[in-house]
Amino acid sequence: MPAFIFDLDGTLVDSVYQHVMAWHAALRECGFDLSIWRVHRRIGMSGGLMIRALARELDMPLEEPIIKRLGELHEQEFKRRISSIAPLPGARDLLAELRDLNIPYIIATSGTQADAGPMLELLGRIGEKIVTREDVKRAKPDPDLFLTAAKRLHVKDVEVIVAGDSVWDMLAARRANFLGVGVLSGGYGQQELEQAGAFRVYADPEEMRRHLDELGVREE
Repeated sequence: MPAFIFDLDGTLVDSVYQHVMAWHAALRECGFDLSIWRVHRRIGMSGGLMIRALARELDMPLEEPIIKRLGELHEQEFKRRISSIAPLPGARDLLAELRDLNIPYIIATSGTQADAGPMLELLGRIGEKIVTREDVKRAKPDPDLFLTAAKRLHVKDVEVIVAGDSVWDMLAARRANFLGVGVLSGGYGQQELEQAGAFRVYADPEEMRRHLDELGVREE
């Protein structure tokens, strides 16, 4: 039986576009005009890495006070949008089924613990095992987040599967030598996820739950 590592935003909760709009609002507040689609393409990275990537999109260096201000504004704008976030179809049932089958899993997010807390409440799993950006030196697309999550699972001699919605998830999974499974619920296309290393791609957590046997999960 495998063990699972789940990304959070766009994989278990429908929060990608709230993050996109929060970053877009933060950029505009700081006087930067960047198309929304360009912001979306960077979602899934850690906040710091994303700001550096956005600076390249803007074709200008960003000084430390601006970087700090962007991070603060994003956090404020995201909190304003939390009420519009909901679990993705099948997310709760998927996690419940894995628990019923005694399949180990953990959540790993490039966000902070403060951002993740309300999302876990939506999933009904306040005490869920989780690794956040604050627990590692480098976040996605580096593999640190998933490697740390795998260590915390305390499992040996099992295949680790990473479920995520972005190419950054798939790249990080591949660099950790784990299998990547993509979901389309974060806005990336099937071909993009497969080219980044996805072994299987499903529409959302519900479709993934219905095809767990394809991932080596079976009732004994």
